[in-house]
Amino acid sequence: MVMDESTKDMLDVAAASTAVMSLAAWLPPTASLLTIVWLGIRIYESDTVQKLVHGKQKKKQLDKQD
Repeated sequence: MVMDESTKDMLDVAAASTAVMSLAAWLPPTASLLTIVWLGIRIYESDTVQKLVHGKQKKKQLDKQD
């Protein structure tokens, strides 16, 4: 079976659009996951959480320095 150039071009466009659509479907869940991870890191690094997590350790270090 021999295809002419116009048929090949049409199939190339269909394949490329399928790839773009699969990327478009894949991107939102990935972006959501990365957003959740980023916000989790930012919350963990906040002063309030750091005081809760390391509060006693920092107090001991400050007492030793004085």
